[in-house]
Amino acid sequence: MQKNIFVRSLAALSGIAMLATVAACGDNTASNTNSSTESTTKAAPISGDFQGAGATSQQAAVEAWIAGFQSTNPDAKIAYNPTGSGAGVTTFLTGATAWAGSDKALSDDDIAKSKAVCASGQAFDVPVYISPIAIVFNLKGVSDAGKHINLDATTAAKIFDGKITTWNDPAIQEQNKDLTLPSTPITVVHRSDKSGTTQNFVSYFKDQAPDAWTYDLSENWPNEVGQGAKGTSGVISTVKQADGTIGYADFSQVGDLGTAAIKVGDSYNEISAEAGSKVIEDSQLDETATGENRVVVKINHATEAKGAYPIVLVSYDIVCPAYKDTKQAEFAKAWLTYVTSDEGQKAAQDAAGSAPLPSSLTSKISKSIEAIKTK
Repeated sequence: MQKNIFVRSLAALSGIAMLATVAACGDNTASNTNSSTESTTKAAPISGDFQGAGATSQQAAVEAWIAGFQSTNPDAKIAYNPTGSGAGVTTFLTGATAWAGSDKALSDDDIAKSKAVCASGQAFDVPVYISPIAIVFNLKGVSDAGKHINLDATTAAKIFDGKITTWNDPAIQEQNKDLTLPSTPITVVHRSDKSGTTQNFVSYFKDQAPDAWTYDLSENWPNEVGQGAKGTSGVISTVKQADGTIGYADFSQVGDLGTAAIKVGDSYNEISAEAGSKVIEDSQLDETATGENRVVVKINHATEAKGAYPIVLVSYDIVCPAYKDTKQAEFAKAWLTYVTSDEGQKAAQDAAGSAPLPSSLTSKISKSIEAIKTK
């Protein structure tokens, strides 16, 4: 598991692999590329400056992905600004970046606005990064002893809504009979910025504990409980600072904080990349997502798959099917091809502890990538 990574823009990193180059090099061959070595080696390397912005959850993976390109295209420079999902999409829709990373699929309004940015058609989103969202906590005698806590959906929802305020509340103690929980007050830590991670997190409550969580879905935290912190790293840092804190964050940045095992059926399942992947395998595509080339997952929070951890984010990369600058199109196609390949997914898994894209998605993603026009 990757420790905390303090995010920085990654300007001046050199390297982004073209689809053909990626297919021809590395220990793993991209699962969604079938071109022969003879034809792919003739592809010209990419050069130029390429900017992206968005989800902080992807940051560790993005660093690994960029590093994977460095030796093949020395004249390409890439920078990713981890401003958060909402800010990243907003920046992309101004035309200032080649792509956006987002833990939330595009809205109908985003789709409409993208028509002014793309040379033709409208922007689309494909999954690139799958990771469980951890409920993290800092509680003396428990988390510092390497112990988990068990929580069901209703209890977790009530904690984050300020209805359960101490760690020894009967609702928590009943599910953790092997632990002696103190009367320490609970301090909730949530994202202060517009965040797809927030929306993914509370959508679990909305689906599985609707009586306890009555707020509308939003990228903004919906109540005044606890304190806000900017970005995933901000939440982790704040939770670490005081006894009794609880928050939520991408699995890649949990570090040595305690985590909650979540009730699925009659079991409490601990967080892991493999457990998160099981939920996606048990999910379907969202048929309400309008627009061409989009691959949007409707997460099955009600899964009863053995060993599944149900609080998961699917993070997307957002691009145009055609760009006003051909070099941007070439970059976008190569970038998506690499990060969704076996090699790219392995790099993300090693760097961030993410779950690889299931095979049920990769063929659909490949078709969308192929739709990007480079001439």
